[in-house]
Amino acid sequence: MLFESIDIKNLHIPNRFVRSATHEWLAEEDGTPTPAIGDLYEELAKYEIGLIISGYSYVNPSGKSSPRQQGIYDDRFIGPYSTITERVHKYTSKIALQVVHGGRQALVTPEYPRTMAPSAVKDTSSGKLPKAMTEEQILATIEDFARAVHRAHASGFDAVQLHVAHGFLLSSFISPYTNRRTDEWGGSVENRTRIIAEIIRCARELVGEDFPIMAKMNATDGFGDKGLDAPECVEIAVALERAGVCAIEVSGGISEAGEVVSRRGINAPGKEAYFRDYARMIRRTVGIPVMLVGGLRSRAVMEEMLAGGYADMVSLSRPLIREPDLVVKFREGVQDAECTSCNGCFDEDGVRCKHGSRAV
Repeated sequence: MLFESIDIKNLHIPNRFVRSATHEWLAEEDGTPTPAIGDLYEELAKYEIGLIISGYSYVNPSGKSSPRQQGIYDDRFIGPYSTITERVHKYTSKIALQVVHGGRQALVTPEYPRTMAPSAVKDTSSGKLPKAMTEEQILATIEDFARAVHRAHASGFDAVQLHVAHGFLLSSFISPYTNRRTDEWGGSVENRTRIIAEIIRCARELVGEDFPIMAKMNATDGFGDKGLDAPECVEIAVALERAGVCAIEVSGGISEAGEVVSRRGINAPGKEAYFRDYARMIRRTVGIPVMLVGGLRSRAVMEEMLAGGYADMVSLSRPLIREPDLVVKFREGVQDAECTSCNGCFDEDGVRCKHGSRAV
């Protein structure tokens, strides 16, 4: 099944492999994508990744959360991104732009001295106390995301993915831990997903109905009952589908929960696919493709995720940093990725594997 094609809305994907969005630390400081990013994505396309999802691109300068992060907040980025998508489209791979606002995890700078979030809930991992967003700020942010979707479309991307995971702004809206509002933007699942529904509605006015809008969503915050977890994550997924999301990538974890997202020591099949149960619950309920990310290392487990009804596609990040040609290797009979899950690849000088012979 891994090498069977799949359609997401009207987008034909040649196989079930997804390069999950990975921050590369390769953009200019103002967010401009560089030729080095194009080199990375073209290499992944050459080696037959079905769907490449870009590193997260911030929709407003106030939402930048890391040095050398990609941006999509201005029309001047359309040209550089267009060059990148043209390079990818020399091959059969498809490419999506992930769009994000850092929210309570954004950088604090002289220009932006206070982060913002749905509610003023302190980030215990950084000590930052965000400012609760006003109605005006929420509406402006919706417009920022919609315009980012339009720029992605104009740049030749095949789709966009809204980042609704890992504690960034949209993730903070869907979580009852970080969203304690009592107005129409908080409380019920409908209210907590309202900002996403409004982003999609506004984006549709700019790009039409056919352009695929996907979402990467937290199924769990990672610290138990006080945050988002099952079974409510299934209600969130249903609400996203109702809002117009055409595929969901299931992930989990925020910074305060520790090492939930990129777990180390994935050295046995039983440790792989650590969000699998959430993905299966969601897949049983929604009618759109579900992608699963999180510690996938062996071909056998990936096949199991598809055959067992956990997911429709498998998403990889760290293994493709070490082996950009991993999909080709799997096709040729290799059974296991070389990645040791050490997390040494997350390097502010540019993402790379420090242990393998291959570097991206």
